[in-house]
Amino acid sequence: MKLATPKRTLLAGAYAAGFTALQDAVSSNGAAAWLAPARERAWARFSELGFPTARRGNERWKYTNLAPLAQVGFNLAEPPATLPALDQVRSIAPWDDAWTTLVFIDGTFSKKLSRPGTPDAVAVDLATAASARRDVVEAHLTRIAALDEEHFTLLNTAFHTDGGFIHIPDGATPAQPIHLLFVSTARSAPSVTHPRTLIVAGKHSQATIIESYVSLGGGGNFTNAVVEVQLDEGARVSHYRMLMEHETSFHIGNTRVRQLANSCFNCISVATGQAIGRNDIHVLIDGEGAECNLTGLYLTAGRQHLDNNISVTHAKPHGTSHQYYKGILAGQSHAVFSGTVVVKPGAIKTYADQRDLNLLLSHGAEIDTKPSLEIYADDVKCGHGA
Repeated sequence: MKLATPKRTLLAGAYAAGFTALQDAVSSNGAAAWLAPARERAWARFSELGFPTARRGNERWKYTNLAPLAQVGFNLAEPPATLPALDQVRSIAPWDDAWTTLVFIDGTFSKKLSRPGTPDAVAVDLATAASARRDVVEAHLTRIAALDEEHFTLLNTAFHTDGGFIHIPDGATPAQPIHLLFVSTARSAPSVTHPRTLIVAGKHSQATIIESYVSLGGGGNFTNAVVEVQLDEGARVSHYRMLMEHETSFHIGNTRVRQLANSCFNCISVATGQAIGRNDIHVLIDGEGAECNLTGLYLTAGRQHLDNNISVTHAKPHGTSHQYYKGILAGQSHAVFSGTVVVKPGAIKTYADQRDLNLLLSHGAEIDTKPSLEIYADDVKCGHGA
């Protein structure tokens, strides 16, 4: 019953109207029409669930109050009438002219601000890839971040129209990083973007990928991002996630990773704090000998709230995982670290550890930290601490 009021308010308003308008728009676009059934299923499920605003019986969101976000009627962001200057973008974001860089302004790809791709990989916007590389996109999109009961993944699946697509062919090693840069501009009314990114690393490939979120001005905008990463056998990916949006903004980021045998995923997350921010990463080790290293730094001040929900599932033997997060909190800010390791039956010889270390700079700062292990196999070595 607690979900009913905000759900009715939003779904009868801007979100429902926005979904109808989006479906009408994409139905005339044959290149993206195949996505329509997934959108409809996701919207139907989200319409049932609404936002996870209940505080009791809702373990995943126990320490995060989403009411300030759920009560805002965000409009779907449209491309700005005038693009920002390249120097403006470069001044607020990680940047190197040598990188392959795809720039998205308010959720829409900007060819003008982007930089050419590498010959050793395919790096294009997802809207283009949905038609030009439909075989790869259709094989993986919504397969890694499945149509499950994650509320914001459902919302993203229903509404996404663009984002990044990176495909590293078997054995390829791009010499320079590939950078996906998402820029939110100041708007007169709160707006929302739903960027979707798909990364597929072929067998024995190697790549460095940077994913950045920045703001040009305030405005209380909402970014609801989903990233799906597939690592085939022997692939090695270093992934940097930089969350640097305005302190009045909202950001929910869901990253889902599937690793096959002997692959290695290194992820470094840096978050400087939004009004409400969420960094939700889940890695499935689905092949023997795979390794993942999840490292993060989060900094909050004022009344900012940042939630880290980090989990690894070991489904196959001889896997290794490390979770190592640090937080620095000031003012009346609040942070959450929920780290989980699940060792499935048969996943013997697993090694996993997790640590969360925090520095509180004021009496009003608060951290809720909850490392946990679920072990269903023998002959493993797992530990945690905070």
